[in-house]
Amino acid sequence: MDLDEFNRLPADEAHEVLRPCLDVDRWIDGVVAGRPYADVESILDSARRSADPLHDDEIAQALSHHPRIGEKAQGDSAEAQLSKNEQAGLGAIEGSVQERLAAGNSAYEERFDRVFLIRAAGRDPEEILSELERRMNNSDADELAEVGEQLHQIAETRLTGIFA
Repeated sequence: MDLDEFNRLPADEAHEVLRPCLDVDRWIDGVVAGRPYADVESILDSARRSADPLHDDEIAQALSHHPRIGEKAQGDSAEAQLSKNEQAGLGAIEGSVQERLAAGNSAYEERFDRVFLIRAAGRDPEEILSELERRMNNSDADELAEVGEQLHQIAETRLTGIFA
């Protein structure tokens, strides 16, 4: 989508363009309210400032759209398609890496009671595994903050994809 077109959209349509990037109403409202944007960097700046930090309930809402890392998103929603594209860069995960990811996902979910979330775009499976292992040592509060940061990174990646 062209940024000028986004700037001209009615607010409700602009909200729907942004929702697959980060399903947090406060974030969407902040980005829409910042229009018009002169360039991609200005919308990314607004996205960084809007809803930062994310609240616990906002993180839970946003996480409801994310599959486990290493698993393909189901359905044909915009969020599912974006997730499939982002995880496609991981390639076919085979053997011990797949087993380690599955075990890591299970341990993470048992420890933090939510799916492990990381910006997959630009990362390989070994880097993701390393981050998963590192984050298992986080306190609950530190991990929640890190999940919020990962959600922001995913949103910025998706925004760049929409408007670049």
